[in-house]
Amino acid sequence: MFNYNNKKFRAVKNTDNGETSAETVFHYHQEQQIVTSNYSGGKIVTGHLIGLVDQAGNIDIRYHQINSDGKLMTGTCFSKPELMENGKIRLHETWQWTSGDFSEGTSIIEEI
Repeated sequence: MFNYNNKKFRAVKNTDNGETSAETVFHYHQEQQIVTSNYSGGKIVTGHLIGLVDQAGNIDIRYHQINSDGKLMTGTCFSKPELMENGKIRLHETWQWTSGDFSEGTSIIEEI
C-alpha cells in the first residue's frame, strides 16, 4: 500500500476549469486509511482535503478551498497513484466541482 504521510505534492497539470497550478503545494498526512492535506499557492489562498485510501493506494477525496477571488469552492476527487522511476508518487486525478459550475476535470500532482 502507498503511504502518503508527510509527503508534499505539487500540481503539474490541470484542466482549464481547475484552480491548482505549479504554485500549489499539498502537504499530505495519513493515519491508517484516512488521508488529509492542507494546501495553498497560486489561485488558492487555503484549502483542505480529506479522503479514504484503499489497499491499492487510490484515494476517494472531498475538498474545500478559498480562492484568490474570495470564493469558497468544494468538490470531489478520485486519485490513482503511480510510482515513478525516481521512487516518488504521481497522482492521476479525476475531479468534479460540487459548487460553482459543477464541471469536471483532470489533474496530475507529483511528490516533491
